[in-house]
Amino acid sequence: MGKIRNQNHKKIALFAGATMLMVLAPNIHSQSSDDMLINKLEQKGILTVDEAKELKAETAAEQTNLANEMPPAKWKMADSIKSMQFYGDFRLRYEYRGADNTPRPPDYIGSWPGTYYRERFRYALRFGIRGDLFDDWSYGIRFETANNPRSPWDTFGNNTTSGAATPSDKNSSGIYLGQAFLNWHPTGWYEMTAGRMPMPLYTTPMVWDSDINPEGAFEKFKYTIGNVDLFADFGQFDYQNPSSADENFSDDKFLLTWQAGANVRFGKNMSFKIAPMLYTYTGGGSSGPLNMTFVGQGFDGSNVGVPGGTDVQGHNEEGLDNLLILEIPFEFNFKITKTPLGTLQARLFGDFAYNFQGGGRASAAYYSNPLAFPGLNGPATGQDLAYQVGIGIGSAGPVYGPTQGLVYGSTSKKNTWEARFYWQHVEQYALDVNLMDSDFFEGRGNLQGFYSAFAYSFTDAIIGTVRYGYASQIKDTLGTGGNNLDMPGLNPIKNYSVLQLDLTWRF
Repeated sequence: MGKIRNQNHKKIALFAGATMLMVLAPNIHSQSSDDMLINKLEQKGILTVDEAKELKAETAAEQTNLANEMPPAKWKMADSIKSMQFYGDFRLRYEYRGADNTPRPPDYIGSWPGTYYRERFRYALRFGIRGDLFDDWSYGIRFETANNPRSPWDTFGNNTTSGAATPSDKNSSGIYLGQAFLNWHPTGWYEMTAGRMPMPLYTTPMVWDSDINPEGAFEKFKYTIGNVDLFADFGQFDYQNPSSADENFSDDKFLLTWQAGANVRFGKNMSFKIAPMLYTYTGGGSSGPLNMTFVGQGFDGSNVGVPGGTDVQGHNEEGLDNLLILEIPFEFNFKITKTPLGTLQARLFGDFAYNFQGGGRASAAYYSNPLAFPGLNGPATGQDLAYQVGIGIGSAGPVYGPTQGLVYGSTSKKNTWEARFYWQHVEQYALDVNLMDSDFFEGRGNLQGFYSAFAYSFTDAIIGTVRYGYASQIKDTLGTGGNNLDMPGLNPIKNYSVLQLDLTWRF
């Protein structure tokens, strides 16, 4: 009992002495060694020599016991990994989508809804690791919610459990592999990537939805001459692996791309970038809608050449025949100095696309009964162009691009902001409707309209974003071909609008 009381007295003295030393000598508390503190107490006369030795022994014993109770961490990176970064984002969204249909003629065969709207609260999580390997390699792995290739979003209250109405149903919630790739960059002028990768091409959401991560291989060549950065990109993307009992018709369908471009810098505050690209498709068997003929059936004057309508049998709006597309994205970047908001960054940007085989696609989509509809004399022609033109402006510093910036959540810094607006026009047979952005405008052809967005970074990690878009039918004698899970079954769409309010946490 006396020994315990004596130890307690020593510890009380140690605490009191430490407190006194922090008052008398403030710099002592920054030292991390217990032995140094005990030595100081001994020098001040608070502890005797024997008491100091005994406390040092007790401290050493306690540290040994603690080490034995807590085994060392077993986490160890592979020797091949040079660096590793954990990253991702979590997003919350309120969304409204609304559309109305072209009025149905009284003799139309079948039925469509006249209007369609959808209001929902949504969430999306993406997280992964990326970094460098030794010997000029890098890697990336990312997971995300939802298995839709054009959307990582899931919906609150989405009840998909069969046979029961279950609040907070988790059946539609899951974690899926969004990216998994390796990159090799042996020199400064060449690199290649293989796997499921972030979009490596310079393109816009008019042609490629920003959520699509192409699978396959990609090569990039780049070279700088003075103030001009030249680059050439080549993509071999595995578009579909059809299943078929006949091995002769099980070849993969590939999307091949060739792109060449330049970024020209005019001093420190201006630059112009342009990169023409050609798309074509190869391979594929007879299985699956992508390899079936792009067809439609015209029942009346408002639906001639429509490649779709999910409630109309025999229509296929996903087929890849008659697609040879030239795309020319571009942007002009400049800074605006001496404004009330400080220095601003601005972009004039756009995209142009033309399908060289649009006429053949229109013919493949056309079918009518000339006896029942004698006024229908042939397929639609000339619906093979698409273009986008817009402007963006925001705080100086962040990187802006077709899918980069605060609006897309790729960057964030406290009190920075960005505004973006563009007009878009996509004719019925101009693009691959399977790749187009599924938000603006619903991943459909034969629509034109505007997109607007504003984003503000409340902190270095939290972004608030407002987006609104409106589109209308271009040619009222054609449908609005395309396929999107967000608003299925409505074709043609006469008017379409979407509103999104996002809150994003980047980490």
